[in-house]
Amino acid sequence: MNDRTSALEFTDVFKRFGRRVALDGLSMRIPRGITCGLVGSNGAGKTTSIAVATGLLNQNRGTVNILNEGAFDPARHSGRVSMMPQDSDLPLYARVKDILTFYARLQAVPSRQIATEVERVLNWVNLSDRADAPVRTLSHGMRRRIVVAQAFLGSPELVLLDEPMSGLDPREVINIRKLLNRRGDGNTVVISSHNLHELELVCDHVVFIEKGKLVRQDSMDAITGRTQTTIFRLSSCSDPSIEKLRKMLPDAVLEQRKKGTELFCQYSGSTHSVADINRIILGSLLEDGVEILEVRRGQKLESAYISHSE
Repeated sequence: MNDRTSALEFTDVFKRFGRRVALDGLSMRIPRGITCGLVGSNGAGKTTSIAVATGLLNQNRGTVNILNEGAFDPARHSGRVSMMPQDSDLPLYARVKDILTFYARLQAVPSRQIATEVERVLNWVNLSDRADAPVRTLSHGMRRRIVVAQAFLGSPELVLLDEPMSGLDPREVINIRKLLNRRGDGNTVVISSHNLHELELVCDHVVFIEKGKLVRQDSMDAITGRTQTTIFRLSSCSDPSIEKLRKMLPDAVLEQRKKGTELFCQYSGSTHSVADINRIILGSLLEDGVEILEVRRGQKLESAYISHSE
């Protein structure tokens, strides 16, 4: 069913390469205005999904609905949908400004706005000083930032990024994360990546895919439980009074895990805030002399993914 709040919708999409099934009845719905992480192991169907969504591949069966206007159409979606392919690179002898100008034309940016738009994305990726430099003089991380920048030329409504952080050193990964977090409102961004830690910091929605099928999709808060679960990591010699805490929080679930080194608290977000839980539990633990090493809201995205893919 079409939904005007959806940016991208797959319904029973099937894609085969010879005998190998890449997408096996994949159905998913990505709301507008969010940043969504597409998560799965190698061969799960992430890149194939992006290629089918953008019309680079035709599915064997099923329907794709982009921006509530049916399957991708170059005329209908010109300037409104963009992508960064996996392992994409740039012509080495082109100047940065020239190649972005070329991509802006492909993205249907009006001629009178191209120079301003190229300047905008170069400022956004902190490379305005390299506008006249040949691509070959840029580091791998700088080239990656340019490739990400081209996907945002003209502020398209739907942006698909396939492994934007692949092969980057930690500093450049942080740069890409900062770029995505400060991109502004208006776009729906879908990011396929194996870097689950970074997706957790950037995305507010997650889709798990395995063997071409949907495993789970939900908000990041729901997937990680960070609005209804708090985990307290304690020293190995700690002995918290669980019964005392259960009396203080009778409507919460309190458990000791990992040989007593983790205190797990699950609660209703409508009954308690994170601040309430911290105030009550931390106060009690400190009063009892318990050594607290870490407080974490919810489980890590990596743990949530492993638990749903096993």
